[in-house]
Amino acid sequence: MKDKRVIVTGGAGFIGTNLVERLVTDNEVLVIDNLHTGTNENLKEFESENLRVLNEDVKNLHNIDFDADVVFHLGFYSASPMYRNNPQLVAEVVSGMISVLEYAKERGTPVVFSSTSSIYNGVTPPHREDIIPAVTDLYTEGRIASERLGELYNKLHGVNVAAMRFFSVYGHHEKAKAEYANLATQFLWAMKNNESPVIYGDGEQRRDFVYATDVTEALIKASEFKGFGIFNVGSGKNYSLNELVDKLNKLLGKNIKPQYIEMPVKNYVRETLADTSRAKKLIGFEAKIGLDRGLELINKYYR
Repeated sequence: MKDKRVIVTGGAGFIGTNLVERLVTDNEVLVIDNLHTGTNENLKEFESENLRVLNEDVKNLHNIDFDADVVFHLGFYSASPMYRNNPQLVAEVVSGMISVLEYAKERGTPVVFSSTSSIYNGVTPPHREDIIPAVTDLYTEGRIASERLGELYNKLHGVNVAAMRFFSVYGHHEKAKAEYANLATQFLWAMKNNESPVIYGDGEQRRDFVYATDVTEALIKASEFKGFGIFNVGSGKNYSLNELVDKLNKLLGKNIKPQYIEMPVKNYVRETLADTSRAKKLIGFEAKIGLDRGLELINKYYR
């Protein structure tokens, strides 16, 4: 992508910062972020005449004078515990999504937004985009509603919308997420400090880990998609949390045992595994960084 005017909501957050880093050299980027989990510190190293940052809620997008060529809507409350603590966040998610879609309708702007692999909770893997989601938790209800709204605005108003179902994303710029960071990153932080990573359950739950720079590539490719589409953003491989700890021990030259705690959540997602065929076929996306290489990269980055 080059010479575009781009809005990134949630652009001071983890995935948003990775996207801004990828875009800001060759594009004019407006970040809109209410700093719920993001921080302007993430963007300090990318300050330039191409970057503008507004600490504003996406619901107020209609008040912002900026005609974008594409909107990347990543400004969602991004972890299940947030919704358990405050169920009203579902309404906030829906309201924000409508604001983005209204903006896009008025300007003919394509929208690419962050959905979630948690939609597949209770579904036997590998996970395909055409499944019918079960009713499982508040977090996923907000994303399901956003996907349906995206499809509706495409049908009624011709807005091009791509819903990106992120699997377990980890990588650079994750520090500000703290306890909401990906388990791969949290485990690395703990083990570098010679602390036992905490695993809820037996550690045999499996995750499809995907590196943040692969995710940014998927987002950019999806911005060219015409119509309404749902795409898995994963690697197509998964690993147990016990395997993750083994890999980190090997990488760090340690022998740290996890601390196992009884699982407190009834509707916990046991396994995620992306079927990546649709993303390969329709937007040309395929993850390139495997877990071993990704762990090496974050180990180097978080020194």
